[in-house]
Amino acid sequence: MAWTKLWVIAYRDLTRSRRRTFFTLLAVALGLALLIVLNGFIAGVVNDALQNSIRLQTGHVQVRAASFPDDKRSLQWQDLVDQPAAIVAQAAAMPEVAAAAPVLWADTVLNTSRESVGLQLFGIDVASSLYDPIRTSLVAGDFLAANDRSGVLMGKRLADSLELQLGATVSLATIDANGQPQEALFVIRGLFDSGVLVYDEGTIFMPLEKAQAYTLTGDRASAVVLLLHDKDSADKVAAALTAPGLQVQTWRELNAFFIQTMDTAMSFYMFLDVIVMLIVAVIIANTLLMAVFERIREMGILAALGMKRRQVMQMMIFEASIIALAGVVVGAILGLLGVAFLTQNGFVMGEMAGVASTIPMSAVLYASFDLVTFAWLALWTFIIALLASLYPAWFAARLEPVEALHTN
Repeated sequence: MAWTKLWVIAYRDLTRSRRRTFFTLLAVALGLALLIVLNGFIAGVVNDALQNSIRLQTGHVQVRAASFPDDKRSLQWQDLVDQPAAIVAQAAAMPEVAAAAPVLWADTVLNTSRESVGLQLFGIDVASSLYDPIRTSLVAGDFLAANDRSGVLMGKRLADSLELQLGATVSLATIDANGQPQEALFVIRGLFDSGVLVYDEGTIFMPLEKAQAYTLTGDRASAVVLLLHDKDSADKVAAALTAPGLQVQTWRELNAFFIQTMDTAMSFYMFLDVIVMLIVAVIIANTLLMAVFERIREMGILAALGMKRRQVMQMMIFEASIIALAGVVVGAILGLLGVAFLTQNGFVMGEMAGVASTIPMSAVLYASFDLVTFAWLALWTFIIALLASLYPAWFAARLEPVEALHTN
């Protein structure tokens, strides 16, 4: 019997119980659509957090002193980069580099009349485009000027939580390069809202020159931070900037903890993907088994007329193929529409975005298209659906014609 006839018979058998076929197809479609939307949203969250970390803190490449510790912000001269301007000039001459600037990091305590809070102090080159994300996220006041010796920027959320207004005076205390406590008064020049809660609530900026004078670090910097046009060129740039007494790290090393955390989380999500696919497989197997039990006499007649067991198996697999293929097409369309919706209408996290202090999530999370992952999900859904049809097909093929004809 030609394959085309088997396809026709398989299609005809599916249309006999249209309601059951429809709901089975719907289960396949909704299962795949759920997987696509879930994986698209996860991809968006991971990409959002990584991009936030790169653009707001780590950059694509960092140049530090060889002795600079990873677990704390040291202001000791031997742990700081000497003559960072020379490194900035060298990096700026590379075509792969979009922006380069020195930065000084310090731990500080902001004191008000009501409470105190620990913050990260960033001394920044205010003229550098590296800090355009902060410049464009200003919601009140002005950005810092290089010659400002008493101004700072802080997140609007932080200011609101401390009941501080634009122009208010605050006290900042830190431990300088000599290990001595320093305290000074500063005026809030501007408020920013980057949309990243852990950043907006825990960071304060001042001009690099003032930060160096405040912490007694001379003209040194904690690091030189580089943003690249293409993150894939990070290794090339890092190799070019490597020099004795310096350590050069790329965005992968700087975000290693986050990447490892996300890899662990993705293993869990893959487990969820498998569960959904197995549920779909069980539904398809159940549908085909019910079809076999309803058509035992018919299969006995076909076998008596000369249909081979191999052809019976093929017919059942073709039925599963039709359901799976139609379900995958419909599911892919529904899933892509869902991802497209979530790329424009994000999920508002609100205060929950700041729960994980090591993951810089935005307050509003959006999905993103990961077409390679979507294609693999569709392919595996189709394959698992076919595998689920093997037992019903085997069961149908092993029926004896005489027994099948005498079955009511």
